Amino acid sequence: MEPDNIIDIQGLRTQFGRTVVHDNLALQVRRGEILSIVGGSGTGKTVLMRQMLGLELPKRGQINVFHENIHAPKAGHLNYLRKRSGMLFQHGALYSALSVFDNVAQPLREFTTLPEELITDIVYLKLQMVDIAFEHARKMPSDLSGGMVKRIALARALALDPQLLFLDEPTAGLDPDRSDSFVQLILSLHRQLGLTVVMVTHDLDSLFALSSRIAVLAEKRVIVVGTPQEVVAFPHPFIDSFFLGGRGVRAMEVMAPAGQ
Repeated sequence: MEPDNIIDIQGLRTQFGRTVVHDNLALQVRRGEILSIVGGSGTGKTVLMRQMLGLELPKRGQINVFHENIHAPKAGHLNYLRKRSGMLFQHGALYSALSVFDNVAQPLREFTTLPEELITDIVYLKLQMVDIAFEHARKMPSDLSGGMVKRIALARALALDPQLLFLDEPTAGLDPDRSDSFVQLILSLHRQLGLTVVMVTHDLDSLFALSSRIAVLAEKRVIVVGTPQEVVAFPHPFIDSFFLGGRGVRAMEVMAPAGQ
């Protein structure tokens, strides 16, 4: 594993019954980049992300995260990995019975022995980082807009100061203005915190605005990984249909440098 690779996947096979989703898949994620994973329906994008988090076990192959095989029988390693990683789920996945404050505090209470006074300070700091006013801290998830749910879920993902952040369809369900605002927030936090980000998305605008590199899943493997420009130039039917339709061309025309 190269020193600058946070994640190194080799020989991965994912199988559910007789259905093979990944076969001999290889992928590396470099320190400090935003790597986006795209692919057609059924190519196992979210499954791959869950395997990187140690939430699902592949049939075969090895996944190294922070230079450790996360599926090796090593006591405590997965907990250590999860303390260094944050996950933003597609619909936020806030606990409906917990307030905004308690949702953000949950990983701190689960993985640390910090006193409540310090947890309170950290929660308000994380809410401030995602532009959520303190007055919303005691609200319940049912009282929040979709955009607020995303930001609070992001604050929870950042609660433990992770080095590695996973984003599953981060702009799904947001209107264009809120989507643009959320993309700018992710870019700002990526720069400020020095995060390494792995993202799954179908949204071409956020894909081009955020991605340092893009990995394309097809034919049960990663068929190409590179800068957006390199990926778009790769000859493959999925890439042609996904990137070179009307929406893709428009997104590329307005693409700003991601600055990574």
